Amino acid sequence: MPAALTPAQFIAKWSKASGSERANYQLFITGLCDLIGVEQPDPARDDTRDNAYVFERRVQFAHGDGGESLGFIDCFKRGAFVLEAKKIKAATSTASKTFDSAMLRARGQGEQYARALPAEEGRPPFVIVVDVGRAIELYAEFSRTGATYTPFPDPQTHRILLDDLAKVEVRDRLALIWREPQALDPTRASARVTREVAAHLAEVAKSLEAAGHEAQKVAGFLTRCLFSMFAEDVGLLPKRAFVELLEQHRDDAKTLMRMTHALWQDMDRGGFCAALAHDVLRFNGKLFKTPDAIELDRDQIDKLLEAAKANWREVEPAIFGTLLERALNPEERHALGAHYTPRAYVERLVLPTVIEPLRAEWMDAQAAVLLLAEEGKIKDAVIAVRAFQKRLCEVRVLDPACGSGNFLYVTLEHMKRLEGEVLNQLAELGEGQAMLEGEGLSVDPHQFLGLEINPRAAAIAELVLWIGYLQWHFRTRKTMPPEPVLKDFRNIEHRDAVLAYDKTEMLTDKAGKPVMRWDGHTTKKHPVTGKDVPDESAQIAVWRYLKPRKAKWPEADFIVGNPPFIGAATMRSALGDGYVEALRATWKDVPESADFVMYWWQHAAESARKSKVRRFGLITTNSLRQTFNRRVIEAQMAAKPSLSLAFAIPDHPWVDSGDGAAVRIAMSVGETGVQPGRLVTVVDESEEGEDALAVMLVESRGRINADLTVGADVSGAKALKANEGISSPGVKLHGAGFIVTPVQARQLGLGTVTGLERHIRAYRNGRDLTDAPRGVMVIDLFGLTEDQVRKRFPEVYQWVLERVKPERDAKADTKDGAGYARLWWLHGKPRTELRPMLNGLRRFIATGETAKHRTFQFLGDDILPDNMVIAIALDDPFAMGILSSRIHV
Repeated sequence: MPAALTPAQFIAKWSKASGSERANYQLFITGLCDLIGVEQPDPARDDTRDNAYVFERRVQFAHGDGGESLGFIDCFKRGAFVLEAKKIKAATSTASKTFDSAMLRARGQGEQYARALPAEEGRPPFVIVVDVGRAIELYAEFSRTGATYTPFPDPQTHRILLDDLAKVEVRDRLALIWREPQALDPTRASARVTREVAAHLAEVAKSLEAAGHEAQKVAGFLTRCLFSMFAEDVGLLPKRAFVELLEQHRDDAKTLMRMTHALWQDMDRGGFCAALAHDVLRFNGKLFKTPDAIELDRDQIDKLLEAAKANWREVEPAIFGTLLERALNPEERHALGAHYTPRAYVERLVLPTVIEPLRAEWMDAQAAVLLLAEEGKIKDAVIAVRAFQKRLCEVRVLDPACGSGNFLYVTLEHMKRLEGEVLNQLAELGEGQAMLEGEGLSVDPHQFLGLEINPRAAAIAELVLWIGYLQWHFRTRKTMPPEPVLKDFRNIEHRDAVLAYDKTEMLTDKAGKPVMRWDGHTTKKHPVTGKDVPDESAQIAVWRYLKPRKAKWPEADFIVGNPPFIGAATMRSALGDGYVEALRATWKDVPESADFVMYWWQHAAESARKSKVRRFGLITTNSLRQTFNRRVIEAQMAAKPSLSLAFAIPDHPWVDSGDGAAVRIAMSVGETGVQPGRLVTVVDESEEGEDALAVMLVESRGRINADLTVGADVSGAKALKANEGISSPGVKLHGAGFIVTPVQARQLGLGTVTGLERHIRAYRNGRDLTDAPRGVMVIDLFGLTEDQVRKRFPEVYQWVLERVKPERDAKADTKDGAGYARLWWLHGKPRTELRPMLNGLRRFIATGETAKHRTFQFLGDDILPDNMVIAIALDDPFAMGILSSRIHV
């Protein structure tokens, strides 16, 4: 077997190649494998499941009309790449050489192949396009969900020319794509660096607060410190300037404080800086308007130096904001080691909401540009590209619950990637990029708008956007950004996103005393059960909101974000009675049973239907499909103009950015008009790293219904009159004393006292249906007067008198308590409609009121269901079969 060619020999051999792609591409790829030191593809087999690394891998395409067709991937490696090869003929002009559409078609074809692969194989992280003997282009999508593949590592360096194969780092990059492609995901290393930085900053913050400094002042000081560390690492300050300042004065705290103050003053205004004996750029913005420094001790300086040792070029803005907020907030610092929302999860919503519509626009513009270039109309082609660039730089994206800015940053980065492709086209048409930036035509933080009620998080969001923008600038440019480096665009607003009001005032009673309520959080141990119960001594004042009205949102083209998860039942304890009452009185079009997040959904949907918002995408809890939230979606879809769901994932794992808790969420993307959408379903989940679950997704297309399904709109079905009066929730006790064990039931006379079997029955709740039954029974005295119970069943009477009546009497002064106290021997809600329904049936169908997976079963007539069980008065197995069918469930 001949020895592998050297890089020089390989380049020389293939630079002379000519002929068709089909004749040469396999030779080129096998030679490339030898050059980079990886194995060559295996022989192909008949069963595609065996073809993990082959030429001509077969894939099946499914078409919208139900038909299918075959395709063949030029070279495929499972879990690594799809490779499409094209041999581009030599061109006679620069323009036609640049704009030969074959490479663009090859990229699109490669992405189609990647998405057509069987779901169980997952999507490969790379699409490789090879122009045989001339160039290799790399496109990556590390979430592996079939989202948009983008130039890797960026639009300026994703194209590897044949001569570039002489470089060791280029060959090493290609070898990693073959051997360990996920190792090239830049967010993996940056996540580790970001965690370490946040931990060091948290230690300094905790130490300074312990020394008596206010948390807000500490946060501002450390934010300026960390930006100074970032600035010296990317070249905005002289190399090691801030570190050397710390080292030089680590034994003289007062001098260090003065020098730091002087440095930040000079960074605000620009010019000569005495602290560094060097000129500095003018940063301006808001960050250094308050240049106050804090006097540090030796240990605190050393901790800052540890943070400064990190490579701030690698800090990941998508998670940095969350970790910085935890580090600087005394109430959140305990959660610093908790999980954070993975970037891949954020991209899963950002891409279909914002990036895919913009990329579709760019593909249309690019098609026009290619046509113009092929016709020799280069000036017109340049005008068309410039028009799209101008449009891209005018796009506004709003996150109306932006937190520390991770959704906005991820959107910014993807728009910068798209901008890079646009600038590449201009450069290849002979147009320079510097002219565009000089004219101010660049995607930058002013386009990314946020609303956030937490002032610290709002400030961090702004900082995160600037760090991300500057990282991208230095990744793709060799020049300094224009001054001032930081601009006060006022794009992140610190205010409420759903309710505006003039002011608040304390609510008082007729005597002028403040109206108080339980704080909703403080609890104490119950002396008998040992469980946490409300501590009524923990009282807070009730506030009134004056002139409440719907909050206005800034004008935007796209809305994307993750509003707070607060259920309707906990809104009062979390937000206060006054706020909730003002909110519900203002937003009358949102049902009171809806979760807090649905006020954002309503606002975004109204913006899409009535203003220029093209799409909105929001994270909600996965209860979005349930009736109490679904009503909001149904109303918007039925309105004029109507709303459609362009994309949805009904049930997806999530990590709460606040405390790192694992939750289940739904993603929904809306746009105006009646049109089909993409419904994506999670079919498998597995551990991947310490923060994310790797999920396997399958996609279906069609009109997405309000319950996030495609197909028959079951949620829109009308009630049949024939079904009236055959189902009901079970009884609600209002007194745990009604529940007895089988042993206690026998002691009360069950089995010996005639007729008692009709009044002590087996009892089932929702969990009993889905798990093993508890084996408890319930006293049910429905239909008996107090006197009848006392005379016929004296032991039962005494039991209920001692265990239920005191509890009922204690609540006699509440709204419903008077009636319950008067009829103390009966269940609070005995369900008078339920009893006649079940009369005469030996069994009935039952299902839990709330369930992730809807199931039905038969219960005997000797069983009494509780209020978390829906009883259906049918005993026919055919009826249960219909209820259990997929379309009904």
